[in-house]
Amino acid sequence: MTNWLTLIQDYLLYLKIERGLSKNSIDNYERDIKKLAFFIDEFNINVSPTNIQKEVIQQFIYSISNKLNPRSQARIISGLRGFFDYLVLEDYRDDNPLDLIDSPKIGIKLPDSLSKEEINNLISAIDLSHPQGERNRTIIETIYCCGLRVSELINLQLSDLFFDDGYIRVLGKGNKYRFVPIHSSTIKYLNFYINDIRSHILPKEKDKDIVFLNRRGGRLSRQMIFIILKDLATKINLSKKIGPHTLRHSFATHLLKNGADLRVIQQLLGHESITTTEIYVHLDKSYLQEVVNKFHPRSKNNLGK
Repeated sequence: MTNWLTLIQDYLLYLKIERGLSKNSIDNYERDIKKLAFFIDEFNINVSPTNIQKEVIQQFIYSISNKLNPRSQARIISGLRGFFDYLVLEDYRDDNPLDLIDSPKIGIKLPDSLSKEEINNLISAIDLSHPQGERNRTIIETIYCCGLRVSELINLQLSDLFFDDGYIRVLGKGNKYRFVPIHSSTIKYLNFYINDIRSHILPKEKDKDIVFLNRRGGRLSRQMIFIILKDLATKINLSKKIGPHTLRHSFATHLLKNGADLRVIQQLLGHESITTTEIYVHLDKSYLQEVVNKFHPRSKNNLGK
């Protein structure tokens, strides 16, 4: 049950920060998703949100079919689909167990992609005279330039930094490590933060190897990273709802637009499935048209080649 409640709380935070939903809407989602969690707990079904299959959810739907009207059933199914879409987006699982269950469709709500200018504006809005200013700038640079998940960022350790080789080691989903190339500019920010800022903070014993620390010497929470980005977005009057995943999504999108191969992006993001990577790189039609015009065999530029 603990695993259910933890992931549900993460999802509710996502709905609040990145989706910008009202408290009433979020409360409704929480109530509906917990109906499934309580059903599983009541009948001692040994499944977690990351491995539950369609058959168990069908049992749950059958159990509520005689208690709720069709409209309420549809709302619950729709809410569950959104929850499992989020787990796919976060790479907790590769599929949504509700995909084959007949119910009103609700698509994955991807974080907005930011332009390079918008990302630069966010960074420029950071008050570097503030005690946490340099740290916050380094955090944003590291998430965006390395395409990290928020959990990967807050758990990044000093022993994971291999600057001489141009890589950092990231502990991703399933406790699997991957090596991610790091740009020289990001290395510069990290070195400055570590040597000039972090060195003046006394780390807690359990967090002494953690890169990014709060002013009390402990590792940062996921919520703190959301708050940092939300405050900066407000400061520059950015209308888009953003969070750490927005930067990760922008990293992947910008790589693809600059010609990176989808398989390379998959490795950089640490996705088990190429399908998950494809979610991140849905591109606007104008860009797809540009690619076709440039590379199509009937294009004027390619005739006679």
